[in-house]
Amino acid sequence: MSSKITYLFLLVVLGFGFSVKGQNLLTSEDVMREEGYNPLSPATAAFYSAIIPGLGQAYNKDYWKIPIVYGAMATSMYYFVINNDTYKQYRTAFKLREAGYPDEFTLEDGTELISRTGLMNAQKTLKQNRETSLLMFAAFYVLQIVDASVSAHLLQFNVSDKISFDPQLFNEPANKQTFVGLTLNYNF
Repeated sequence: MSSKITYLFLLVVLGFGFSVKGQNLLTSEDVMREEGYNPLSPATAAFYSAIIPGLGQAYNKDYWKIPIVYGAMATSMYYFVINNDTYKQYRTAFKLREAGYPDEFTLEDGTELISRTGLMNAQKTLKQNRETSLLMFAAFYVLQIVDASVSAHLLQFNVSDKISFDPQLFNEPANKQTFVGLTLNYNF
């Protein structure tokens, strides 16, 4: 019984030895290099976008996204500046009124165009708008970094013409109703 196990063991060991020796040994890095896969590409795109917004999109050759990145960030920064300036204007008027001095919202005859409560509410609203604009700027900044990284990942995705997705509308002849049909084809 032990001799059968020994022969089986030798056969398995020698069989694996010959099959391994006869194969062309490629490491996973060699396979990735042959297929055009660069595992550091998403990290590089994200790093470039973190340094200069839009540079990751340029690295991915998505040049059409750069104006969108700068437009979104510039718009949020514009509203931040407008809300901040207006907030300072109302804050200064409120401080002057509290100190007993005339402000820009008080006429020469002493008529108040905006009440004390109105000045306080305007400050509160403008401060919230200013903070929201700043938060949107930060969100757009992070979003463009994520976009650059995801786009770099998807550039390495194998897109083949062998797979197709074709949604169509079908009419049923019996009751004249329209249905949506989906077909997924995979060609070998």
